[in-house]
Amino acid sequence: MPVWLREHSWRQTLTAVFLSLPLRGARATPANIFCSEQYLKVSIPPFLFEAILYAPIDDTNSTAKIGNGNIFFTLYKKEPAMWDSLTLANADKEKLQYLRENAVLKAHEKAKEETEAKKITKQEHKKYALEATMKLEEAERKRIEDLKEKERQKVAKELELWKNQQKDGDKYKSIPIKGELHQEIEPLKERKSEKMKKTQIPNEGTSKTRLKSTKGCHGSCSIFSQNLKEEQLPSPRAAATIKVNFTPRVFPTALRESRVAEEEEWLHKQAEARRIINSDLSELEDLKEEEKNPDWLKDKGNKMFAMGDYLGAVNAYNLAVRLNNKLPLLYLNRAACHLKLRNLHKAIEDSSKALELLTPPVPDNENARVKAHVRRGTAFCQLELYTEGLQDYEAALKIDPRNTNIKKDAEKIRHLIQGTMQSS
Repeated sequence: MPVWLREHSWRQTLTAVFLSLPLRGARATPANIFCSEQYLKVSIPPFLFEAILYAPIDDTNSTAKIGNGNIFFTLYKKEPAMWDSLTLANADKEKLQYLRENAVLKAHEKAKEETEAKKITKQEHKKYALEATMKLEEAERKRIEDLKEKERQKVAKELELWKNQQKDGDKYKSIPIKGELHQEIEPLKERKSEKMKKTQIPNEGTSKTRLKSTKGCHGSCSIFSQNLKEEQLPSPRAAATIKVNFTPRVFPTALRESRVAEEEEWLHKQAEARRIINSDLSELEDLKEEEKNPDWLKDKGNKMFAMGDYLGAVNAYNLAVRLNNKLPLLYLNRAACHLKLRNLHKAIEDSSKALELLTPPVPDNENARVKAHVRRGTAFCQLELYTEGLQDYEAALKIDPRNTNIKKDAEKIRHLIQGTMQSS
């Protein structure tokens, strides 16, 4: 049943009505207020206020302000007049129902009209933006075409000027100077006279020497053939194969660029992981390749834990631990699952194993060590081993002294220990 808000105060002028409605500790939002021409409703569960106004108002310009535990309405009258009362007197249930339904119907129609108007305005804005974009693109295209045309005309003028310069140069070259002609003719005469001397008939002495020199040759014999006989060409090289031996390497980097110790350690770890996987081939042969990856299984377990499937998460972590038992987060997450399943001894065992692997203590594993101590301490406390649980909580506080939640839990455990000591 709603609680009707009867307390309100109002005053009026010729054009407006000012209404103050107390909220009685309730928190109101604009969604709790509904106002039409002659109907006003404020619904803040469990409180309800309804009013059939004395005369119509301008619901578009009217306002409502929420503050200081009140709602202040400013209702502007459609027609200037003084009201006898805030609400209609003697309004029966049928009239109230009619006005309520009519107000809701008008509100729906108004919201629909506003939605349509917004839709039309949005379409017009899109159309205007598209037209503006097309105009800008057309202007940019025209500017680029004008630049191209100017550049083409400029290049055409330069080409025409260069052609004219070439024609003028050829004309000047074709007209020789008289002095140059005279200088060119004299060497030609000298060359012609030398050729004439060379083509004259040789004398007797020269002919004899030539006969002597060619007397011992049979057939076609010349100086060039003698020189070729004297020069013996070397024989071609024999074909052979060159063998190149490379150092066997697992990694693609060169040996001079590698870190042998780190690579051997990595190979040893990979071989150990393959050995562990191959040792359980009968159980793991049905798994997919990604299901043989411990990191993938850890993420799968985390998702199952978030969904509340703690038993499925434990199975995923179990398989991941079998594949790689050196990841402390696997034990830490499995301990959280065991706490949810009330497997308290297993939770203590996994938390202890996680703390063993989280060594040496460094700033990077502080968060994981805090979780391990808290989970082991929680398991001890649930087994009513409060002293051991308090030790774990104090160890977590040493790592993270600003954690207020751990401080509160540690104080509770101390009070429990003191209570048990006093009762004993």
